[in-house]
Amino acid sequence: MAIKKLVLDDFCEEEHFSLIGIHCTIEDYRLAFLLNTALDIRLTRKDSDIDNNNSKTTFSIFEWEDHAQFKTWHLVSNTCKIVCNQSHETLDSLFRFNEITTETHHLVSKYKKANFLLKINNGLNSKKEKLILEKILNIDHVITAYSIATDALKSKDQLIFN
Repeated sequence: MAIKKLVLDDFCEEEHFSLIGIHCTIEDYRLAFLLNTALDIRLTRKDSDIDNNNSKTTFSIFEWEDHAQFKTWHLVSNTCKIVCNQSHETLDSLFRFNEITTETHHLVSKYKKANFLLKINNGLNSKKEKLILEKILNIDHVITAYSIATDALKSKDQLIFN
């Protein structure tokens, strides 16, 4: 009797997208506005943020669906800072003190220095991607921007926003 083996890769298609890392220190809504004017797109803030790590971390997300070119653009924050309040008690003291610490979490931990990620579904050809990168680099508040090879990412699960 023959044994049949089903491979999950036969049923799931790989999602093709371009990913751009952006380094800047401005707020997310301001970067979205500057990208909208520079790239002639219409990113808007989604109603709910991306919950990661059982709702301990949230990342802001902006989205625009380009129906003319069948592309979806996402601008997502790559960093999330959480303020933790930890109480400490020493053995030789009667007093208890609270220590406030800040923890930084990243959506894509391999690119910790990128403050924001711009994801464009259905990919771009290299010429179009280079043109978009040039326009992003011309924004005054952007320190640097670069293309991220999606094949080098270990896990793409955190970049699925649907």
